[in-house]
Amino acid sequence: MRPQILVVDDEPGVRKALDRGLRAEGMDVTVAADGPTALRLARTGSFDAILLDIMIPGLSGYRVLQELRSGGVGTPVLLVSAKDGEVDQADGLDLGADGYVVKPFSFVVLLAQLRATLRRAAAGTARDRIRIGPLTIDRETRTVRYDDVDVPLSPREYALLEVLAARAGTVRTKEELLDEVWGDEWAATRNVVEVYVGYLRRKLSAAGADDLVRTVRGQGYQLGDAR
Repeated sequence: MRPQILVVDDEPGVRKALDRGLRAEGMDVTVAADGPTALRLARTGSFDAILLDIMIPGLSGYRVLQELRSGGVGTPVLLVSAKDGEVDQADGLDLGADGYVVKPFSFVVLLAQLRATLRRAAAGTARDRIRIGPLTIDRETRTVRYDDVDVPLSPREYALLEVLAARAGTVRTKEELLDEVWGDEWAATRNVVEVYVGYLRRKLSAAGADDLVRTVRGQGYQLGDAR
């Protein structure tokens, strides 16, 4: 089946170019020019991925994303913005975005990120669980529990934990984590890994899982035994 892509941008030229380019790459495209329309379309859950500009009329891209995630819509979202600051990117990713593309962008780079996002979404359909002592990661529902305590994680924090847990006890370098969690996002840096490891540690600690994610000096991070 052809991937179903929702493109949201208030610039007619951008919408037209992405519509034409993505269709040439074998994808079906629906376009929207404002936040309310984007939210209405995206809430159907019928898209495989969404390219969502942040600065759009009606509702900002941030607000659209927030409404989708709070409503349980897990469709992968790539945010598109002229803002290239680390804080802007971290805010968007922590709201549940699966990637961040900075304008002006190369269509080749955007296409690579979109394909990587679609691959990760397809790979994430495995319906099983990871159990490490009292830690349980449900891959179907993308939820985490520790000693019967729910651990609320953002999509990015969840992805980071899942990658570490899949090879518990093995040291994963920052470069490996960047590749597996952030994929082809050229704007992601090693510093982003450090930031999200910090987020993840704080949330695990709040559930009683202190020191579960360990730093191996000069090498990277590993998920230790959950006791």
